[in-house]
Amino acid sequence: MRRDSRLSGVLHVLLHMAEQAGPQTSETLARAMNTNPVVIRRIMAGLRDQGFVRSEKGHGGGWTIAVDLATITLRDIYDALGAPEILAMGNRTDAPGCLVEQAVNAALGQAFDDAEALLLRRFGEITLAQLSADFHARFARLGGAIPLENAHEA
Repeated sequence: MRRDSRLSGVLHVLLHMAEQAGPQTSETLARAMNTNPVVIRRIMAGLRDQGFVRSEKGHGGGWTIAVDLATITLRDIYDALGAPEILAMGNRTDAPGCLVEQAVNAALGQAFDDAEALLLRRFGEITLAQLSADFHARFARLGGAIPLENAHEA
């Protein structure tokens, strides 16, 4: 089963944007993410609707972050993406009248709900500013010697 990596990808794009002066085009961001600019535009439009980014058209235009990174949490971005499914596992529902299936589903369902609540709570505690600080600490440990565009190769 393929995992949904949109949250990771959007966070990646936002942190790249935070490191660059001025607006970033969809094409530039797409190169950093090894994806198509259309994918970037679709994602960024959703973030723009939530007020996290702005777009400027024309020569010298592009995407910019519209709010302080310290005010945006992983939960905010997760919600802006439409709250994608967190867990790939689910309950079996082939025989809803089966008492064994009911017992198993009740136990698993509660565990899944608890795990999701814990993860979402943690998402709400982590800001983009914290992610940026972690990036900067990692970059400094490497001596700041790699150009940001090549950071994926380190």
